[in-house]
Amino acid sequence: MTERFLHQVRVERPAADETADDARRRLAALFPRTALRRMTHLGLLVGAALDGLPLGPDDAVVYASTYAETRALEDYLTGFPAASPLLFQTSIHPGGIQQVLIGRQQPVARLWPLAGRARLVEHALQTALVEPAPRVVLVGGEERGRWLLEHQMASARSFAFALGMSRDPAGAVARVWFEPTTEPTQPGPSLEEFVDALAGRAALRWVGVTGTWALEWLPTAAGGTP
Repeated sequence: MTERFLHQVRVERPAADETADDARRRLAALFPRTALRRMTHLGLLVGAALDGLPLGPDDAVVYASTYAETRALEDYLTGFPAASPLLFQTSIHPGGIQQVLIGRQQPVARLWPLAGRARLVEHALQTALVEPAPRVVLVGGEERGRWLLEHQMASARSFAFALGMSRDPAGAVARVWFEPTTEPTQPGPSLEEFVDALAGRAALRWVGVTGTWALEWLPTAAGGTP
């Protein structure tokens, strides 16, 4: 069995109609003013999820998003033929986490940006579990789309999360484990379903293409709120 323990669990799930401007006002105290006006909605949510979760130069970061900076991409595409270089810059995966790390001037040992759909959660957890750094921060999220949503190319909700993970069980609130198996595979949770489980402290178990996966909350975390 391969496992890591979760020591910090942070989730951002804003109101369904929150815009990037709304998020700038709501989260203004967390960011330098010069950086605030250039950040995307997802960048703001990722930064808020990482607030209070320290990162060091020996830590590794795994970043997971299916659609990344949807709103910046929409605005960039609708700007043709005079498309904005800034919107191009902020529409590229993994823009959200880069905005935060650059704003913090925070070096990390490794950054693993992942994109995908049905198996994104599994791949992100697998990357976190096999990463050699003693401490891994798993971060991810989406921002709500507009017209790209009509083409199934955007998320219907904005959200972000950040997990501080290590191999040390002391003080942990949850653990993620993996074990090889020959059982038939099952659909794993989507990124949104994974975040809902984190927010509600709900257990998860599924059989992915690489084996059995589980998210389990430890007794010290019972009844708590991330």
